[in-house]
Amino acid sequence: RCVKNRYGSTNEIGVFEMTDEGLAEVENPSEMLLAGRPQNTPGNCAVCTMEGTRPLIAEIQALVSATAFPAPRRTSNGIDYNRLCLILAVLEKRLGLRFSQNDVYLNVIGGMHLDEPASDVAVAMALISSLADRAVPDDLIAIGELGLSGECRAVSGLEYRVKEATRLGFRRAVVPARSLEKRQIKAEIELIPIQSIFEILRLLVPQEKKEC
Repeated sequence: RCVKNRYGSTNEIGVFEMTDEGLAEVENPSEMLLAGRPQNTPGNCAVCTMEGTRPLIAEIQALVSATAFPAPRRTSNGIDYNRLCLILAVLEKRLGLRFSQNDVYLNVIGGMHLDEPASDVAVAMALISSLADRAVPDDLIAIGELGLSGECRAVSGLEYRVKEATRLGFRRAVVPARSLEKRQIKAEIELIPIQSIFEILRLLVPQEKKEC
């Protein structure tokens, strides 16, 4: 489990893990958090969050299963419970997905707690992926905040997030279209701008093969 420790100025953040010899600083926390990530598995999506001025890539896992009880269970570890309920409400109202008939379990690997709303799109993609039983592409990372109307809002520090995703080997990044309108971002990976939650569905639907 990683532990965040603020030292020096408030913008500097160290990431530590507990070892047999005590706390040891992790030189590459993003790589550690993604270690052992399952491949081609539904309900799994990567996100890049900012801890101070340092970008960290975390893994979000969601499990959506049918419930036999009138009140479905909602469990969230690493994401604010009220934020989870808000995202579920947006997905149900705007996309017509029926999470009300399912138990929902959400977890952020490594003991991370994601406080910023820039993880909304990744949470939504993980939930839809688990419900539809279709995996999010392993080379794709999602960044963006969701509004109650289903719109994808701009986030800060997008250039730093994209650079970190590139360094970790991701090839595509779902980003808010409004963030790209404000400034030109040079990236070595494909940026997929979205304006609303409706546009992420095509990323989870397999493309039909054309007949020769």
